[in-house]
Amino acid sequence: MKTINKSYKVRIYPNNKQIELLDKHFGSVRFIYNHFLNIKNNEYKETGKNLSYYDLCNRLTTIKNNDDYIWLNEVNSQSLQWSIRFLDVAFNNFFNKKNNFPKFKKKSNEQSFKVPVNSTFKLSDKKIIIPKFKEGVKYKGNIELNNLLKFNSVTISKTPTGKYYASLQGEFNYESKEKNDNKIGIDLGIKDFLITDKGDKISNPKHLKKSLKKLKFNQKKLSGKIKGSKNKNNQRIIVAKVHEKIVNKRNDFLHKLSSKIVNENQIICLEDLAVKNMVRNHKLAQSISDVSWSKFIDMLKYKSEWNDRQLVQINRFYPSSKSCSECHYINEGLTLIDREWTCPSCNTHHDRDINAAKNILKQGINILSGCGDQSDIKQKSVEALSKDKFMTQNYF
Repeated sequence: MKTINKSYKVRIYPNNKQIELLDKHFGSVRFIYNHFLNIKNNEYKETGKNLSYYDLCNRLTTIKNNDDYIWLNEVNSQSLQWSIRFLDVAFNNFFNKKNNFPKFKKKSNEQSFKVPVNSTFKLSDKKIIIPKFKEGVKYKGNIELNNLLKFNSVTISKTPTGKYYASLQGEFNYESKEKNDNKIGIDLGIKDFLITDKGDKISNPKHLKKSLKKLKFNQKKLSGKIKGSKNKNNQRIIVAKVHEKIVNKRNDFLHKLSSKIVNENQIICLEDLAVKNMVRNHKLAQSISDVSWSKFIDMLKYKSEWNDRQLVQINRFYPSSKSCSECHYINEGLTLIDREWTCPSCNTHHDRDINAAKNILKQGINILSGCGDQSDIKQKSVEALSKDKFMTQNYF
């Protein structure tokens, strides 16, 4: 038994009075975020000074005492402080080159506010009780309260389609899966989402592509509606529902597949993909975004950690597709069009993707045993691969 951090997302069903109070929270949190984003921008332009989280919190107190913003006192003060915290994190991520420059929040996008857990928080009788909602908000969903150690925070959100959710993050007791001797090498692709070293291929469900025609039709209708009209808002909800369905299908597929792989294998080997660089290729950007490799790898990482599995990501420049898995001959003339090839050294016939998965598994095991070196690739090969059109040759 081990302790893990885990979140449970459940749907909540507020009454009319609670919806009004929730909207006040969403609006106030959005206002504070946008207000201080504007202040930080102006301050930096005028003085070159970057206002800290504590500077903004002091200004928040001044604003709340202003009669023009007295309505800010109707919502939970800690949620407003968390909004400033998120703004500060967004700026830090920008300066550390992790994300783009922070943008102003829109009312039409997903809305949320965070509430730290305190003495007011309770979870019982299918109701969630948080500050300002003493009567409790009804919810539907299963939460493993038997294994609960403590809750740390609650995030209330509203989707563009008008649905309300509560995400409860806390510490839970977790019993890891039994260890086994199974190993798997994984090659990720677009035509087939996943190829294993054993020759198994999981086809790409192409959730976005299958709904693209319907999405384009509804987006075209949306663009023709009058701005601010009721018809435009109704059509916006229709478009949001199409997007929501695509995301739900994709997440369901990724969760089931990642859980299956982690449950069945002790050692999981795959490549360290440079997804951000690869999506710059406009011919493949939509397909790469649709398969959601980054999210899938993240799922494998935290599920492997929960279950004491070993996940190894080999160097992205390792020539897994070009190397013969039998004799290690490197076929420098292999191109993206070549889906099968025969090794001129040992005459072994290879399926390109299965061969890559076999090489990924071998390299991953070598790294675990200390025999493999992630920096054993010649600099010349690295430079040649980086000049390729976003390295699509090695991944598909």
